[in-house]
Amino acid sequence: MGTVVVTGGSSGLGAAVVEAVLGAGGRPVVLDLRDPVHEVEFEKIDVAATRSTEDAVRSVAERVGGIDAVVTAAGIDACGKLADVRPDAWERVVGVNLLGTVATVRAALPSLIERRGRVVTVASTLGLRALPDATAYCASKFAVVGFTRALALEVGGQVGVTLLVPGGMQTAFFDNREAQYKPGPDAELAPPRNVAAAVVFALSQPPGFEVRELIVTPATETSWP
Repeated sequence: MGTVVVTGGSSGLGAAVVEAVLGAGGRPVVLDLRDPVHEVEFEKIDVAATRSTEDAVRSVAERVGGIDAVVTAAGIDACGKLADVRPDAWERVVGVNLLGTVATVRAALPSLIERRGRVVTVASTLGLRALPDATAYCASKFAVVGFTRALALEVGGQVGVTLLVPGGMQTAFFDNREAQYKPGPDAELAPPRNVAAAVVFALSQPPGFEVRELIVTPATETSWP
């Protein structure tokens, strides 16, 4: 599996991916603002700072001798009606979810092409289905879907590209929201380790084969289909 750069690898799905990569014998490198929970290599970076993110990824590639895969798990939200969400908060969602994804992949691409590596981008069921009071999140995740599909066509045969579309997960993602934007008491949320296992499955495909898109949700997921 080699070296796998994981954005947002210090918590939630990202941390679960780091653990799964370690379990599969890979070498995860975390890009995050917070220290990782696992004893792994770490670059302290705000992925929304795209030029700094690109520099950090290039530094990793040089230091470890190349990058074999990228998983872009960093993600945030800003719930509320468009008129009520602060413009800087709205734009930061796009900065982290979309621009951080693009910057990470862009900087890793030369190494990935050289090593016939893999990319897994993390979208959301709300990148395929819109909901009210989620304009920033939907805009960013719809854009991740479009970016990933275009990227797969652009680098087909050189880099494996997988679009991951998870539903709700048992992470801290919902913790600081107003009650109306939290999952209900009966909501079934996926353990992030289950979704991380799907990521490792995509990363572990033999050369010349790839999983183009993965939708991973609980059976009773309300945001899909």
